[in-house]
Amino acid sequence: MPKNNKAVKRELDDDVTESVRDLLSNEDTCDDSFKKSSLMVGGEGDGKELSQDTDVEDGGSDAEDDASRPAWNSKLQYILAQVGFSVGLGNVWRFPYLCQKNGGGAYLVPYLILLIVIGIPLFFLELSVGQRIRRGSIGVWNYISPRLGGIGFASCVVCFFVALYYNVIIGWSLFYFSQSFQQPLPWHECPLVKNQTNTYVVDECDKSSATTYYWYRQALDISDSIAEGGGLNWRMTVCLLAAWSMVCLAMIKGIQSSGKVMYFSSLFPYVVLICFLVRALLLKGSWDGIRHMFTPKLEIMLEAKVWREAATQVFFALGLGFGGVIAFSSYNKRDNNCHFDAVLVSFINFFTSVLATLVVFAVLGFKANIMNAKCIIKNTGKIVHLLGNGVSRDLIPHHINLSSTVSAEDYQEMTEIIRNVTAHDYPRLGLDSCSIEEELNKAVQGTGLAFIAFTEAMTHFPASPFWSVMFFLMLVNLGLGSMFGTIEGIITPLVDTFKVRKEILTGESETRRSSQVRKAVNRRQGHGRPRLTDARGE
Repeated sequence: MPKNNKAVKRELDDDVTESVRDLLSNEDTCDDSFKKSSLMVGGEGDGKELSQDTDVEDGGSDAEDDASRPAWNSKLQYILAQVGFSVGLGNVWRFPYLCQKNGGGAYLVPYLILLIVIGIPLFFLELSVGQRIRRGSIGVWNYISPRLGGIGFASCVVCFFVALYYNVIIGWSLFYFSQSFQQPLPWHECPLVKNQTNTYVVDECDKSSATTYYWYRQALDISDSIAEGGGLNWRMTVCLLAAWSMVCLAMIKGIQSSGKVMYFSSLFPYVVLICFLVRALLLKGSWDGIRHMFTPKLEIMLEAKVWREAATQVFFALGLGFGGVIAFSSYNKRDNNCHFDAVLVSFINFFTSVLATLVVFAVLGFKANIMNAKCIIKNTGKIVHLLGNGVSRDLIPHHINLSSTVSAEDYQEMTEIIRNVTAHDYPRLGLDSCSIEEELNKAVQGTGLAFIAFTEAMTHFPASPFWSVMFFLMLVNLGLGSMFGTIEGIITPLVDTFKVRKEILTGESETRRSSQVRKAVNRRQGHGRPRLTDARGE
């Protein structure tokens, strides 16, 4: 009898277990909470399957969030977005300056080492945590540890301040872009002032240069001192408003709209850089600039500040710590190969910096030859005036004709003879050395490179308005690509953490947002599964 009771009890237990399995197997497959129950009751692959589908720590609502979370339309769109965010204005005007300042071609060695040792691993880390946790910077750090959540908030604040000044630069570029449709360019020559008797050049412009004067007095319209506030620069205000309007229009639908814009904003700068490189290599003196750029100064490479500045540029170039990388990768599938993405985007960024450096120094080499020729003409006139009055005519070599154009080699030979003979009186003569190397050593960075040095060089280009339009349109696209990632680094954490409706931040309509959610959920449910419908059953 006891035997029979045990057998009956075991049989009843088996029936109960089977009935529970049958009941759970008939439940809607899209319900993740029932999936977890069936896995635990079945007792097969509890930990493994559960970790692959959803995170226990996240709770049952994460499956719904993942289902409604937007996704990239294609892998190419995602790569272009990451490239557009990492490749920015710093690649064009900061990297060439650092390269020239810190040893020329030798600077590439510490930069490449630090990129491989520090940059790529940290970039891969940001890609992987954003892709795995599928949250913005605030959510990622809260997930790691609630005590570290402040780092995510700090990233949002940094992105906010970066966006404020970055869009100002885009506004400057838009202003120069709008002024480039003129022949000659408005910064080609110094403005003339007419009075009742004669016409003369503005003294302030004559002491500096036409491009410098236009940048400070015409474009920025700066005041004479910091104590003077000055009036409203309405032209720059309009350009700044246009820059913010472009960013808002591109971000109004999140990655669905900004991803499409990336096809142009990320690829167009490469077209312009290649065109500039081909054109610059055909200009006189371009190879002088490239040779100066890649002539290694190995003794400088051993200094600690070179490695420090290389590390700073690696962080700045890849956008590490801003939150934009995490935000973009959070819209990826969890099984995406982010290791390949990290290596690919990092080396694209590096080769873009090298390409931009080639273009910059080829153009600066051309500009240095132009400025050197002007210097020779000016100082040759001084020598002619000094003949018989401090400089003997016998000191001038017979093959040099002062009445015609004097070459750089002849000028160097002539000044060397005068310096050797009149060693004590030579400084009194006021003759400049007029060296191409000295012109190239006058390194400029940031706005000085883009809005002064580069604009001055383009005034000597044939068809200069065309090249000016292309250059500043490239700067606008580079700035917009970085702005998209910066703004996404603000919007994504706020939406994920505080459950703020995204249409409030981006201006997206509620109807369009609801339609996108239904489409995203239906895509994840797959063919043959129940679809979400709205109130009209559509």
